[in-house]
Amino acid sequence: MASTGNFLNEGETIFPAELLAAASAALDAAKRKGIRLAAAETVTAGLVSACLTSVSGASQVFDRGYVLYHESAKATGLGVAEEVSARHGAVSAEVTQGLAEGLLSNSGAAVTVAVTGYAGPGGGNAKNPVGTIFIAAARRDAPLLAERHVFSGSRDNVRLEAVAAAIRLLHRQIDA
Repeated sequence: MASTGNFLNEGETIFPAELLAAASAALDAAKRKGIRLAAAETVTAGLVSACLTSVSGASQVFDRGYVLYHESAKATGLGVAEEVSARHGAVSAEVTQGLAEGLLSNSGAAVTVAVTGYAGPGGGNAKNPVGTIFIAAARRDAPLLAERHVFSGSRDNVRLEAVAAAIRLLHRQIDA
């Protein structure tokens, strides 16, 4: 199938305006502080990075993004100890926190965010059903921030809700 070259109509964006506004606010906060940002993503597969970089001027503060999608990459990526994922699972608060902290060491960023979770339709378990998302934001000079959410709806809705939550937590960590 040949592309017409116009996937979006004039004025349309890939991300909803609400997400772009949140991304813009987080980037502006980072610019004011003169710091760089980075993201480590599993369940969102780069959507946090894509949303942030959809804002013009993001290259001034967005350092890099990592997508760790295969179970083994999630479990041990960015220096997360294998025993952490073996004990808590690749999708867990502990692994997510490890990814956020490991990203500080593997980037030029002063503030990082990491996201893991189960978007569905498969995955999940009794403790963490489909829709469960773990987010952690790390900063070199502040305590780690972490959240657990359970979102409903389609796979794409869960992933977009995770993007919104990740950007909000990232912004909170920037302002810490």
